[in-house]
Amino acid sequence: MESLPAPAHRHPLHVAPDDIDFMGHVNNAVYLNWVQDAVVAYWRKVAPSEAVAHHLWVALKHEITYRRPAFLEDDIIATVVARRVEGARAFFSTMIKRGEEVLAEVESTWCALDTATQRPRRIAKDLAERFLHRD
Repeated sequence: MESLPAPAHRHPLHVAPDDIDFMGHVNNAVYLNWVQDAVVAYWRKVAPSEAVAHHLWVALKHEITYRRPAFLEDDIIATVVARRVEGARAFFSTMIKRGEEVLAEVESTWCALDTATQRPRRIAKDLAERFLHRD
C-alpha cells in the first residue's frame, strides 16, 4: 500500500498588542507559542477524545527560520504537518504565512507523555496513522 501525503492542519493565528516588541513587529518568542497552539490543536483535531485524554505533548526541540516580520493587523495562518513518529516522539513541520508570504518555517520534535504518570508514552501505530496519512 502506497503511503499518502500527511494531512495538513491550518490554524489561524491572532496577533495581540502584547505580541509586538520594541521594533514594532511580533516578537520572535511569540512564534513558539503559536507553534505550540497549532500543534496541540492539530492533535486534538485528529486524535480520538480518549487519546487526547491520555496523552500530553511537550516540546523537545524547535528549529525556527524567520523569513519576514509579522505585524498587529496581519491575518496569519500556521499550517502543521506531522512528518513521522518514532516511539513517543513526533516530528512536525509548521509553516507560518501571511497570505502567500512565508513568515517563518519551524521544524519541531515533540514527546507524548502519559497523562497519569507524565512519563513518555509510545504513540500506537493506529493513532500515528491518523495524522500521518489521509483517510
